[in-house]
Amino acid sequence: MVETVGVAGREAGGAVARGARLPLLDVLRGVAILGTLMTNVWIFASPGAEWGGVLNGGSAAAGSGVSWAGAAEGTFRFLADGKFLSMLTVLFGVGLAIQFQSAAKRGLTWPGRYKWRALFLFGEGTVHFVLVFAWDVLMGYAVVALLVAWQLTRSARTQRVLMWTAAGVHVVVMGLLTVVALGGGRGEEGSGVSERVVGLYAEGSYAEQVLFRLENAIVLRMEPVISFALLVFLFHLGVRLFRAGAFRPDDDGRRIRRRMCGWGLGAGIPLNVLATAGGPEFFMVGRYGAAPVVAIGYIGLVGLIVDRVRRPGPLTAGLTAVGRTALSCYVLQNVLCMLACYGIGLGLAARWADHGPWWVMGLWAGVCLVLFTGARLWLRRFEYGPLEFVQKRLLRR
Repeated sequence: MVETVGVAGREAGGAVARGARLPLLDVLRGVAILGTLMTNVWIFASPGAEWGGVLNGGSAAAGSGVSWAGAAEGTFRFLADGKFLSMLTVLFGVGLAIQFQSAAKRGLTWPGRYKWRALFLFGEGTVHFVLVFAWDVLMGYAVVALLVAWQLTRSARTQRVLMWTAAGVHVVVMGLLTVVALGGGRGEEGSGVSERVVGLYAEGSYAEQVLFRLENAIVLRMEPVISFALLVFLFHLGVRLFRAGAFRPDDDGRRIRRRMCGWGLGAGIPLNVLATAGGPEFFMVGRYGAAPVVAIGYIGLVGLIVDRVRRPGPLTAGLTAVGRTALSCYVLQNVLCMLACYGIGLGLAARWADHGPWWVMGLWAGVCLVLFTGARLWLRRFEYGPLEFVQKRLLRR
């Protein structure tokens, strides 16, 4: 259904002038992109890579034993797992709200051209899934964006009902999956990655890896299906935060960010600690229940830090550049990890399998440095990132 955007769009809180940018959003996108890599890098570095991620619930099994290496790895994983993915999802919702507001100001129909933007995102995500990384998020985001884009044409009351209904459905689904995990357990037999799959990523050809993703596409695409209701809720949350002015550089915006930081971290971290202590059976509660709450705290915390920065330095400039080229950086970081870890490239996952977690964290830092430097240099000559430029050119047609 296509409708002309009316009062709901024009009265959206947090409106910004056409063409203006909210600097905090670019920083948050940069943090979210690099934060998702904090989780994904362990998938690339684990035996069986993407398939090992399926068997271990989205990430390789954490290091065991009491040691500095184990403590560092555990902390690294705890800070990242699910949090930055939820943050990125909220920010996609913010982007949808900005597009909706822009269409309202211009008096355009909605979803209108946004359908083509979502279609491009789905196509790009499909290519990314097949050729690079099975744990792609863009395909799921594209489908959810189309649904929420239509829901934004409904009344404010209807939008609230849809948002909280999605939250309720998600809680029920996560509860049922947790009950199943508690009842069935993981067991020892069949829980490991087969030698064939380990060999595929350590020594197999690129064509064989692509074919493996296609053959197992249904299983490898289950995360966005399981978490679909959560994605819908977080998209709506991003819309509501934007309209409330949570990202504006004024007193109201700072007040909202303080509340987000306090409530998000205050409630989310204890819940996440309890889920982690409960064992692998509570993985769903941690990644898809507690992590989104912590993500809200992260958004508020980053906002409070940015509020206190008087003169932006290299870190802020780098995060801003990554945020402005977020789509390109998201794909590039996975390409770099694939070439570093798989046998088709340097094969570090197999060669350094017994060297502990330090090299994995070092790989994350190295890729971040490449993205920081590359994004800043690119934006000195071009206004948009490479994939962002392709998207805009195609949408113009």
